[in-house]
Amino acid sequence: MTTVIRNATVLPCTPGMPVIEGGHVAIEAGRIAALGAGAPPELAGVEAIDAGGDIVMPGMVNPHCHMPMTLFRGLGEDVDDRLFRYVLPMERKFVTPEMVRVGTALAAWESIAAGVTTIADMYYFEAEVGRVIDRAGLRGVVGQTLADFAPPDHRDMDEGFALVEALADEFAGHPRVRASIAPHAPYSTDIPVMARVADWAAGHPDVPVQIHLAEMNTEMDWAERTHGCRPVEVVDRAGLLRDGLIAAHCLYLDEAEIARLAETGVRVAHNARSNAKAGRGIAPVAALRAAGVPVGIATDGPMSGNTLDLFSQFGPVSMFAKLLGHSRKPMPAVDVIAMATREGAEVLGMVDEIGTLEVGKAADLIRISTAAPRMQPIYDIYATLVFAAMPDDVRDVMVAGKWLMRDREVLTLERAQVLRDAGQIAARFRAEMVEIDRARGKDAAQGDQT
Repeated sequence: MTTVIRNATVLPCTPGMPVIEGGHVAIEAGRIAALGAGAPPELAGVEAIDAGGDIVMPGMVNPHCHMPMTLFRGLGEDVDDRLFRYVLPMERKFVTPEMVRVGTALAAWESIAAGVTTIADMYYFEAEVGRVIDRAGLRGVVGQTLADFAPPDHRDMDEGFALVEALADEFAGHPRVRASIAPHAPYSTDIPVMARVADWAAGHPDVPVQIHLAEMNTEMDWAERTHGCRPVEVVDRAGLLRDGLIAAHCLYLDEAEIARLAETGVRVAHNARSNAKAGRGIAPVAALRAAGVPVGIATDGPMSGNTLDLFSQFGPVSMFAKLLGHSRKPMPAVDVIAMATREGAEVLGMVDEIGTLEVGKAADLIRISTAAPRMQPIYDIYATLVFAAMPDDVRDVMVAGKWLMRDREVLTLERAQVLRDAGQIAARFRAEMVEIDRARGKDAAQGDQT
């Protein structure tokens, strides 16, 4: 059936970022068949929706996430050494295909409810992530992580690459889910592994590469100590600075490195909220975009940034740039929304398919209500979206012409089951934390006695 949404404030998010008041969008066979101002075309067999002036815009794109880690959200927030005390030991013990399925389902539900329709993920047992994304009706890039710190799903790099091969085979030709290879970071793979990834990727041009890059001071120290240079150069030496590389974070970059990223076609996933929460710094987003590097707005994992909606990212993205520039002018609201849609799609190499509302593109769109008092009055609709809107304002969500949410009800996942499954695994985590703390207390007491 053809769906026609009329009487909408349409934000196509095309270059120039136009605003179409009283506009319409027609969807047929999973694609946008028409859009524009005024009355919609006369079409037979139409599902007609009166948007009542609500916003209709592209579904948002999250270009960097660790979806299964919803189950670690809020764990040990005020513990300085939580990564080594809780997270890494618990990942090795508890990260299984079941845990990944449950955590991803929770993340998918949260993302749909917040108007995020495309997600780039990197974690373990990533085939499970892809299957849940598929079942939820989302669009995704699923990255099998490769690392040398005893990850839970591979004992060595040969096993890791075998998982990548299986992932690529499973999702080859899938209309919404694309496999990816994801070397964790320069310090957790080093040049030999990254060079192997580069060779593999050259033979699989349809499989994108994801990596964490220039994220932490310890990473900078490792690169200097091990290779006498900075992380960007380490990745470059490995041959992995390549067209289409999705680089998350990129906090510590100088002018020459920004120019090199632009020259090699690297794209950046900006994680303002999680970076700030960890006290790591502010990425040079304005300089990257000025150099021609596509930058999308990402959430990072829910252990790091806690929420998986982009609305929570918008304020930090804009305000941090303003703080750096000591002015209101940097990172205007219209640019933030462009980054959340069109530029996010560019980061994932999917802008020909999604990221804007244009005839012929996939019908990935969301409807945002303007009924809440904090949404009124509207002088600048982009500023309203960036600084006032919240996930609960998202009313309807569509991917490839299929409704994933109507009137705030997620249709593709069972809410009660998602929450019940997550609660059961969280109970195991709580019990393990108690045991870890008890063991540490016993060790400390024995140390005092000696």
